[in-house]
Amino acid sequence: MKIPASELPTTNDGKIYHLGIGPEDLADYVILVGDPGRVPDISKYFDTIDFKHQNRELITHTGTLRGQRITALSTGMGTDNIDIVMTELDALANIDLKTMEVKQEHRTLNLVRVGTCGALQPNIAIHSFVAAQYGFGFDGLMHFYQHEGFDEEIVEAFVKHTGWNERLPYPYCVPCSQTLFDRIAFDMVHGVTASAPGFFGPQGRNVRAQIQYPDLNSRIDSFRFGDRKITNLEMETSALYGFGHIMHHNTLTICVAIANRITHDFSKDYHPHMDRLIRTVLDRIF
Repeated sequence: MKIPASELPTTNDGKIYHLGIGPEDLADYVILVGDPGRVPDISKYFDTIDFKHQNRELITHTGTLRGQRITALSTGMGTDNIDIVMTELDALANIDLKTMEVKQEHRTLNLVRVGTCGALQPNIAIHSFVAAQYGFGFDGLMHFYQHEGFDEEIVEAFVKHTGWNERLPYPYCVPCSQTLFDRIAFDMVHGVTASAPGFFGPQGRNVRAQIQYPDLNSRIDSFRFGDRKITNLEMETSALYGFGHIMHHNTLTICVAIANRITHDFSKDYHPHMDRLIRTVLDRIF
């Protein structure tokens, strides 16, 4: 079936619309970051950089590392941006942009998000590397898509425990790629990473606009489901894992904890620790 141009737009020169790149510009291994400024912090460790492109906050660098092709790509903040980036990455891998038809042979991407987060457990020290075994979405994005195999049991337990308000998007929970986790994050702090649809109110921060649910974070961090607990908050992982699951790509998120929301600690300078995380991921990815 041919996909209409209105459903998957491309540029005049045949590139995917938002990312502005072609299939030949994308490696099978992709390091994703929210911050566009972090892309060169990653690609400076490549052996070669063969391709660079920027459209808005979406920056792509592709090159080689130890003889393997690798891409560093910024998504911007939020699951709405992940909706764009993941759909277009999958299209680059699995749709012929000339005929606009799905390719017969599936190409699997390996996507590792490197970011920052706020810890929700008191024993997680500032600058810890926190790997998301599960992405727990408060954003509701994946309910716009057909999906099977998400972890409904933990969601039902969470909704009951927190008294989740029916006006809020219904949560969802998706596991990471165990293969990527075992290769890269085996010795890191790990647990359930929650993705909020904002930085302030949705993560329980009170500034001038007073929040509706001031005790929500305490309900979140006290939740337990067997040996699983919500370790940290950020803004992208749930959608990354959701699309990875339904489109059959491998996904993993690792964040530097730059704040602890329980102890109220905040990093004075997380950048050396982010650099250490980048080097660790690149050392382990191949």
